[in-house]
Amino acid sequence: MVLIAALNEQEGIGPTIEELRKVLVNPYFLVVDGNSTDRTVEIAKDFGAVVIPQKGTGKGDAVAVALSHLDGEAFDYVVLIDADFTYPAEFLPRMIQILEENPDVGMVCGNRFNSHLHVKSMRNAFYFGNRLLAFTHNLLNGVSLRDPLTGLRVVRAEALRDWLPKSKGFDVEVELNHHVERRGYGIREIDIAYRPRLGEKKLKLKHGLTIMKRILVESMY
Repeated sequence: MVLIAALNEQEGIGPTIEELRKVLVNPYFLVVDGNSTDRTVEIAKDFGAVVIPQKGTGKGDAVAVALSHLDGEAFDYVVLIDADFTYPAEFLPRMIQILEENPDVGMVCGNRFNSHLHVKSMRNAFYFGNRLLAFTHNLLNGVSLRDPLTGLRVVRAEALRDWLPKSKGFDVEVELNHHVERRGYGIREIDIAYRPRLGEKKLKLKHGLTIMKRILVESMY
């Protein structure tokens, strides 16, 4: 299953789904729409996705909505990817292969911060903010990841069973890292490329404070 949280992503949602179809075998697309006012829903349906309306707001809330529709018996893995076409789908087969070959691994993440990255793909303020959050995440929480906030992940469906995210916004990735670890699974990363987004950026500097708060909260468990 491919889970995509979307809010006014008419520019990126179509290319994202189209590219995923080229590398995945018979993918099931579940788009959680956060009350878009553009053509996001129409385009997603045109590309064959099942679209669920989101009553709340925020990425974390969207993930919770999607998980309420997840049948852990029907899917082995859940792909989480952003709707803005920033994450190339070409890396997903390798990520899935790692899970298939390593039953002790519960999640594989795409690491943006490698030789593939062109800093122009990410505004300087967000680049350095992301690096600060990653450093704090690894220092306090003991989940050592080079890119703990990445939006490209493949997770075992079993690892997501009974997970009720507390995060409402972009801090959901931090919570997911700890949830997978607490379930007794390892987490792997592979280097990926990262592209400039299609459409308006949703992540603001203020969201960094929410993410930092989540890092601190998770460190107390």
